[in-house]
Amino acid sequence: MTEKIQELTTYEEWVEAFPIMHQLRPELTLERYLILLADMRKDGYTLYAFFKNKQIVAVAGISWRVNFYSERHIFVYDLVTDETYRSCGYGEKLLTAIQQLGKENGAHYISLESGIQRSDAHRFYEERLGYEKWCYSFRKSLLIDQ
Repeated sequence: MTEKIQELTTYEEWVEAFPIMHQLRPELTLERYLILLADMRKDGYTLYAFFKNKQIVAVAGISWRVNFYSERHIFVYDLVTDETYRSCGYGEKLLTAIQQLGKENGAHYISLESGIQRSDAHRFYEERLGYEKWCYSFRKSLLIDQ
């Protein structure tokens, strides 16, 4: 069994990753995913994949950010393992590699957000990987009057 982690940089790789990303973001169509991905990449978004036997089994989308409270850090926007391979440790290996990338490149933190309803994911981040819950994240739609 061969395993590797690599940045996805080509159209073909992005299309190959879409079915897994779609499991996390079911509202996305392939067309919308590709349009948003192109725009996000201009803002520093990078997509990584964990390959098992030349097949993508997990993906993570990250950006390098700087702010007053986390200084230089990696923000993980997306992390998902194909449902067929969940609980096999691939998401953990991918996130651990991203953490190492951060350490090697001067990041002070790695941070992410997770939907309120995703209690299994929260347990994974806190108990398996040592993340701490330290704030709430809020948003308000600007597309419709509230």
